[in-house]
Amino acid sequence: MSEHANPPILTGQPIEGLDDYASVLDVFRASVARFADKPAFSCMGQTLTYAALDRLSRDFAAWLQNDTTLRPGDRIAIQLPNVLQFPVAVFGALRAGLIVVNTNPLYTEREMAHQFSDSGTKAILILANMANKLERILDKTTLEHIVVTELGDLHGAPKRWLINTVVKHVKKMVPDYQLPMAMPFRQTLAHGRELPLQEAEHRPEDVAALQYTGGTTGRAKGSMLTHRNLIANMLQARAAIGPGLGEGCETIIAPLPVYHIYTFTVNCLFMVETGNHSVLITNPRDLDAFVKELRSWSFSGFIGLNTLFNALCNREDFRQLDFSRLKLTISGGMALTQAVAKRWEEVTGCPVAEGYGLTETSPVVSFNPVDAIQLGTIGKPVVGTSVKVVDADGSDLPLGEPGELCVKGPQVMKGYWCRDEDSTQAIDADGWFHTGDIAILQEDGYIRIVDRKKDMINVSGFNVYPNEIEDVVAAHPDVVEVAAVGVPDDGAGEAVKLFVVSRNADLDAETLRTWCKQQLTAYKVPKYVTFRDELPKTNVGKVLRRELRDNTDEK
Repeated sequence: MSEHANPPILTGQPIEGLDDYASVLDVFRASVARFADKPAFSCMGQTLTYAALDRLSRDFAAWLQNDTTLRPGDRIAIQLPNVLQFPVAVFGALRAGLIVVNTNPLYTEREMAHQFSDSGTKAILILANMANKLERILDKTTLEHIVVTELGDLHGAPKRWLINTVVKHVKKMVPDYQLPMAMPFRQTLAHGRELPLQEAEHRPEDVAALQYTGGTTGRAKGSMLTHRNLIANMLQARAAIGPGLGEGCETIIAPLPVYHIYTFTVNCLFMVETGNHSVLITNPRDLDAFVKELRSWSFSGFIGLNTLFNALCNREDFRQLDFSRLKLTISGGMALTQAVAKRWEEVTGCPVAEGYGLTETSPVVSFNPVDAIQLGTIGKPVVGTSVKVVDADGSDLPLGEPGELCVKGPQVMKGYWCRDEDSTQAIDADGWFHTGDIAILQEDGYIRIVDRKKDMINVSGFNVYPNEIEDVVAAHPDVVEVAAVGVPDDGAGEAVKLFVVSRNADLDAETLRTWCKQQLTAYKVPKYVTFRDELPKTNVGKVLRRELRDNTDEK
């Protein structure tokens, strides 16, 4: 620990192996060679070995490189749930020299149009279930190539035909769409199989992925995560978890979406680096099917978040599972409550280790040591990472005093895509990323989050930004003023609550929720709506969200 009056906490340890890899592809190539016959990813009863992942991603990369106009550095959106096509597409895109733009498959047309146009995305791999939305916003994008995949495309026949038929014709989950330029995913693999591939060579500072976030302002923007950022964070995760995690022998349950930075780094990258096996859960909201799937696996790790742990522990069928091999449970994405952590350990016999991270930090910043978990904290900084807290003027604060948490390390993003001003505001001249979260650095090296500077709402681990919701609601012809805040919610951790001033006395909550559903992903739609004659404001007219949030007795 530094002896300065106002010291940051420093891990003081280098990241072992960071200079061994120039790019994520170096990690990938080493793993598929070393663990070729080991299972890499499973989903809905189908398993890809590392050798199969290598072969399929090569075929997709060859198609991208030879049969499209794409060039190294171009962006490709991957808009998929947790299916086997996801890791194939990610590593295929990187092998072709492209930048991956992870895209939420629940996005509305408005959200898709913004992300694709802002990133200048030229290609997309999209699930057929949401291709109709793409059709309607295609003219607002820069897309030149569209690849459409169906849910069961990487399963063998006849199971593939059965899955795709049931999804499309029985469950009616694939609305009609017209995208004449679209290429079926299986066809790209078949074409690519016959084509040569010139493997892309990336530099550590090259951007590997654009991960969209509202940052500290709520404006959706792409965090530029470089190959070095992602390599650093997967190695930091390895060091944080410690020697208890073996190589090529662990089965890890992955119910959280892989397009989210948390699971993207941990399951799609870190677990590949360690040669381990990720079981992708396509729809964790279907708890009946989820628990049934868990019965099929003797799993040693589980990556989740507070609301999911709570929901599972409340089920008798889950409590009856065999947890004898479970030795690692990781929580992230939202705050872990002590009651849920204790309940999980009672049910499974495995303690929950909570970590903390942000999109802009690839994401892991800190983690609770598995052998020294301190509930109520977000653990200690991972190796190679410095943290400090500062006051409103940016001055360093001593241990034990609350201030804005700032982070410095090789996992901190390059900046925001095409947003130099926002980048400068987020990362200061000395390289410190300002998180917007208020924290206390404890004497024992653990970090405790006590508040947040920004007004971000966390719904089941998903960041929801009030500005975006307010923009949508304010466009309703009957709305004069609106404010969105987060309120405690037993099911989701937090829920969105609206305060609305209306010019129409007949405007009701359900009408506004319906309006929001047309333009916002489901988890962003307000759960509560309260009508007011006026909203509290500062003397310069800014709505006081904190005052509304602190006085939310009525629903």
